[in-house]
Amino acid sequence: MSVHKTIQAVTDRIAARSELTRRAYLDRIDHQKSQGVHRGTLSCGNLAHGFAACAPADKAQLAGNKALNLGIVTSYNDMLSAHQPYATYPDLIKAAVREIGSTAQVAGGVPAMCDGVTQGQPGMDLSLFSRDVIAMATAIALSHNMFDAAVYLGICDKIVPGLLIGALTFGHLPGVFIPAGPMPSGLPNDEKARVRQLFMEGKVGRPELLEAESKSYHSPGTCTFYGTANSNQMLMEIMGLHLPGASFVNPGTPLRDALTREAAKRVLALSAEGNDYTPVGHIIDEKAIVNGLVGLHATGGSTNHTLHLIAIANAAGLQVTWDDMSDLSDAVPLLARVYPNGIADVNHFHAAGGMGFLIRELLSGGFLHNDVKTVYGKGLESYAVEAKYIDEKLSFEPAPAESGLPKVLAPVSAPFAKSGGLKLLKGNLGKSVIKISAVKPEHRLVEAPARVFHSQAGLQEAFKAGELTGDVIAVVRFSGPKAIGMPELHKLTPALGILQDRGLKVALITDGRMSGASGKVPAAIHMTPEAMDGGPISKIRDGDIIRLDAEAGTIDFVGNEREFLSRTPATEDLRPEHEGMGRELFAGFRSLVGPADRGASVFG
Repeated sequence: MSVHKTIQAVTDRIAARSELTRRAYLDRIDHQKSQGVHRGTLSCGNLAHGFAACAPADKAQLAGNKALNLGIVTSYNDMLSAHQPYATYPDLIKAAVREIGSTAQVAGGVPAMCDGVTQGQPGMDLSLFSRDVIAMATAIALSHNMFDAAVYLGICDKIVPGLLIGALTFGHLPGVFIPAGPMPSGLPNDEKARVRQLFMEGKVGRPELLEAESKSYHSPGTCTFYGTANSNQMLMEIMGLHLPGASFVNPGTPLRDALTREAAKRVLALSAEGNDYTPVGHIIDEKAIVNGLVGLHATGGSTNHTLHLIAIANAAGLQVTWDDMSDLSDAVPLLARVYPNGIADVNHFHAAGGMGFLIRELLSGGFLHNDVKTVYGKGLESYAVEAKYIDEKLSFEPAPAESGLPKVLAPVSAPFAKSGGLKLLKGNLGKSVIKISAVKPEHRLVEAPARVFHSQAGLQEAFKAGELTGDVIAVVRFSGPKAIGMPELHKLTPALGILQDRGLKVALITDGRMSGASGKVPAAIHMTPEAMDGGPISKIRDGDIIRLDAEAGTIDFVGNEREFLSRTPATEDLRPEHEGMGRELFAGFRSLVGPADRGASVFG
């Protein structure tokens, strides 16, 4: 099947741009593979430490250096709903691999924080940096060199990107990502958003707000809106690192457990000891990255992945840019309407046909590369299926011919929009990204006076004080990676939404983040260069006229550009924002971190 010309052109230029760095990466992991798993060459003391806690049968297997040993890297904790189901996975995985004469060990744990808990709180300043901490923790877990393959247990915002970056540093090992699935549907997301807005307007109190939130986030499993966590799951499947159909199966079901057992067995079949050696570093190539970006655009996925996919690609020796993402967005049709891009949640998406239907439709339109390696087999077409559990057996059946919910999941012949949900904005204010799939066309062009804030709290206070009464482009700066770690500013959504509902022209410009839940108000986020680097955003003053045109992809100061650029950048004493809640420990990260358009990574 032929590939759309834009998809191929972007893929080719990524490959050309990355020729030297990709070759260096592949040489490195090939060298690691040639060194082998060192259980056979470990000293007796080393090996004894490595299996001291194992059951006698497993210890005998490892001592004989005959059994394959699977490493489990887990983000389990029982505070966060998405990760709580992982409590039982290690025992399930160990039992599954024993059936095929192998062993498994929990290699290590990684931190897993929740942006939903830390929204608007000091801990949010650690959120983005946690991705790179997780990558390092993954490397530490695997550094004992006891493993022939690994499985990665992770779901949410920074956890999956961090695990994958870490996995790619051990790219000679096969790896499968194992999800836990979304919680069953609770209070509809649009109703939750309505109550939040009523609370901001003072029309309901905290008890009513807490009741609505608790009915929305109500049980083990991932939150059901289509934010970064569920975008992660889509990416792992469309990039070939999940088993087919695994992304959105609810926790605690026989199908979920069957997929987990099969994933554990499958990854060992891909080890260097077999005939189908397929390491992570060979799966994640330029075609897989482009497939991930296509999936992101086709589903209106999280803006956070304009950072994460660049960092992931870089870990595999691939150089990806915002221009690549923007060109793909212009070519890829929008096929999904999941909150905040619609009223449905991911359970509805899955019931409508889910990932199997989406992949088949995108393949049929030439928007995906089929000739890729995956953990399930050669060719992405093997993922155009649904996972089923019938008569106590796991099976994969063809995806439905038609969408079960056409208002949620559309065929490629009748998309919701001809282009994807993410856009690159450029102009004399720098570069930023915007998610427009949830923004109505009439709100995508805003020209209005600026109102400048140096924190999201400042904007909220101005709103509560009744100071925002006219058209406004709110500028929230000194929220970038170097400034305070680039927190999400999602707490601003209700206030800005209220102003828009009052008939005002409203937009947001920030060097911070707005997450996968970016909603109906146009938000130019990840502004680069950031204010801490003296970028143009640091020169905006109250009353300056700013023009944001999401359709044209432009963002500009309107007026005397020479005078604007000659201004002295604003400064801010951020020392109070660098203390408390562990933020002191991340001074090194703030000094090392790169710009947003290069993934906001501390790894260069």
